[in-house]
Order: sequence, then C-alpha cells, then structure tokens
Amino acid sequence: MLHEKTTISPDVQPGLTPPRPDTITDDQELHERSSQGITDKYAKYVGGTPDGGLKAWSVIVASMLTTFCSLGYVNSTWGIFQDYYERVLLPDESPSTIAWIGSVQIAFIFLPGLITGRLFDLGHFKIPYFAASCGLIVCTFLTAECKHYWQFFLVQGLFTGLFSGIIYAPAVSVVSHWFSKKKGMALGIVSIGSSLGGILFPIAGQNLLPLVGFKWTVRTFGLMILIALGIANLTIDRRLPPANVQDGLLNLTAFRNPAYTIYCISGMACFLGLYTALTYLPLSATAVGVSTNFSFYLVAIANAASGFGRLSAGLLADQLGPLNAMIPFTSLAGILTFAWPYASSQRELIAISLIYGFASGTYVSLFVAPPMAMGDVGDVGRRMGMFMTIAALGTLAGPPISGAINAWTGGFKDPGFYAGGSLLCCFSRYRRIRALLVVPVCFRRHVNAQCDILLTVAGGIVMFSVLLLFVVRYLHLGQLCGKC
Repeated sequence: MLHEKTTISPDVQPGLTPPRPDTITDDQELHERSSQGITDKYAKYVGGTPDGGLKAWSVIVASMLTTFCSLGYVNSTWGIFQDYYERVLLPDESPSTIAWIGSVQIAFIFLPGLITGRLFDLGHFKIPYFAASCGLIVCTFLTAECKHYWQFFLVQGLFTGLFSGIIYAPAVSVVSHWFSKKKGMALGIVSIGSSLGGILFPIAGQNLLPLVGFKWTVRTFGLMILIALGIANLTIDRRLPPANVQDGLLNLTAFRNPAYTIYCISGMACFLGLYTALTYLPLSATAVGVSTNFSFYLVAIANAASGFGRLSAGLLADQLGPLNAMIPFTSLAGILTFAWPYASSQRELIAISLIYGFASGTYVSLFVAPPMAMGDVGDVGRRMGMFMTIAALGTLAGPPISGAINAWTGGFKDPGFYAGGSLLCCFSRYRRIRALLVVPVCFRRHVNAQCDILLTVAGGIVMFSVLLLFVVRYLHLGQLCGKC
C-alpha cells in the first residue's frame, strides 16, 4: 500500500525512502518510490494508468515496430555488413576500421536520448518521430548507393544511427504513460520487435545478397522499414500532458541518487561487451570451418532465442522486479562470452548462440525499466536520455576495441575475455544497485553478505585487469588514430 503524499526535504531525493519492513519485492519498492515522486499535476493521470485497452496495446505495437526498425535493423544486421564489407566492398580496410561504422551506428541510437528525452517531456513527440522516420528510410536507401568508406561511415554509421536514436528513446519512454503494473510485460513485448528484426533482416540479407546483390538487398531493407514505420506513425501516441520541468536538458540532481548513478555506469560497462559476440559470431564461425552461408544464421538463431528471453524477462520482472530478473541472466551472458571463442564446431556455436541470445535478451528487454522508476514520471524522458547517453559511450567503444584486439592477436579468445569481463563487471554493479534500492528485509536474511562482497571484488578485479590489458597491449593511441 502506498504512503500518503508527504513533503520531501531537499536532502531526500524523489524515489529514495527509508527501508520498510513490509517491503516484498524490488519492483514494488521502485513503484512506490516513483509514486511518491509524482507531482500533483500527474497524480490523477498516473492513478488511471490503463494497463491495457485498444489504445494502449496499439501504442505497444507501434513501439515494437520502432524497435524492429531501429535496434532490430542496426544491431542485428551489422554482422552481415561487417563480413561483406571485409570480403567484398572494403577489402583494403582493417576489421577495426570497418567496425567503427557499426559502433557509431549503435552508439547514435542512444546518444540522442539526452535531447529526445527532454523534447518528449515537453510534449514534442509526433513531429520529431515522423521526421526521423523519414530520415531513416532515406538513409537506408542511400546506403545502397555508397561505394567508399567515408560514405558508409556518414550515411550508414552516423545518420542511420542518429535517426534510429531519435525514434527509439521516445518509443520506449512512452510505455510508462500507458502501463504501470504490467510495465515489465509491455517492455518485453516492445523489445521483441528488435528480435524479430534480428531474425528477418539477417535471413533476408543472407538469401538476397547472392541473388540480387548488395544494392537491392539494402533497398529491400528500406521497403521493410518504410512499411513498419508507416504503421507506427499512425498508432503511436503519448497520454500524459507535457511537463515544464526545470534544469534544461540535464537533471543533475538525479545523480544524487546513488542507485541511478551506479546504474548508468554499469550500463556503459555492459554495452562495452554486449555486442561483441553478435558482431563477430559469423566471422568466428567461418574461422573454425563453418560454411559462410550457415554462419549468418547463427545471428538469426541468437535473436530468435533473444525474443523468448525478452518476453520471459518481462513477465518475470513483473513478479520479482527488473533488477532481480536482470542479475542472473547478465552474469550468464558474461560467462557465455568467455566460452564463445572456444566453440570449435557448428553444434557448439548453435548452443552458444541459443543460450547467449536468451541471456542477453533479458538485459535488452529490461535495461530501460529501472531508470523509469527512479523519480517522477513527468521527468522520465530526461532520466532515460541521460542514461542512454552514458551507455552510448560503451556501444561506441565496444566493437572497435574488440576489432582491434582481434586484429592484434589474430583470434577471438582475447576479445571474448574483454567483453565477458565487461559484462561481469556490470553484473557486480547490479547487485550493489539492488542493495541501494532497499532489498526486502525478508530476503536480506537469506543473503550471504560475504559472497556479495566477493562477487563485487571479483568483478572489479576482472574489469581492472581487462583495463590494464586494454591500455598496455591493445589500445596504442597512435594506431587507433591512424585507423579512425
């Protein structure tokens, strides 16, 4: 049961309340804190959150189509583009140099969140969404006409990522306007869109490239995005009125909440390693003798498993809380990243793809849920934007770092160690966040405090070791500058 609305002193941030003995789950705690941070302007709207109905579910479908065209296209197809560019279109460029196209593309999905989040809170949603949809469609068709590295970098890397980011962050943030109790399930359904994109785009690309060539393959992708975003623009909408929040683009007071601060840092660490396995899975498969035709299906297999993981995570989060659902699966993704380079047969790679896809899918499904609940619902856009901008630093650096390590060592074991260490560091930080968000007293009695400390220290040691290896051995600044 929620407390009555009380005046919050300047020293106590919205979303932070003293521990209560009757707390049951992290999700309830997050929801209660969010409710206590709601202003009078939003109380009547939040109390009537639909949690269903034709309009609410049509918005979820629109958001799902948005993730299909943004993360589903940008992230899941890059493995195909990376391999094709290395072999056919850009054979004179190093893998690390080509990887910058994909990393910039993925990073710019999150970087605009700082601006789009603020615009979303102010009520500017439909027009930027429509304009960016048109821009994404145009850039997809222009990619088919590119011939030189700088053209691919600008059109496919910079502008495709930028327009994808402008539609992605608001489409995810709007879920909190329509769902409260079923928010985890709603976010899981929305994130399934990127899984569907991760299945359809790679399979279509693998079959179309030898039949119709690169240009018509990318044009087909453009037609798919045109249809999906056309439907999304007709059905997506916000519910709450615009918020005239203070402090401009940034809400620096949110970082006074230690849980939010640590969550932002852990998100950056996670994205440093999250996309390494998916990016280099086809290349590692061909390196151990798997046929080129089948190697691209490994990405589709991983994304199919990811779809089940995302929906399962959403349902689980509504029962246990998002952080409780994310922690074990994030650690499993880190372990699988360590194991991936040692897979030496087609069967082993299929198993890795299935398990890693399921585990990583839980993170992709739920990583936006905690920031939504760490403050006033009227300020959700800015909190999401700040988090995504920080996380974008990890997506920008992760694949090129892995590519540089791969080029330096000639194998995938060291990139796997680097990426797995990043994910395990993220796992250790999530355990700390859960403690800061007030772990239930009844649950705390069963937690081994010494084990928690050891896991945190182990994760820190792994990340510190990776950092030292990263600085001393792999990231010679002169070489990197020469490859940019």
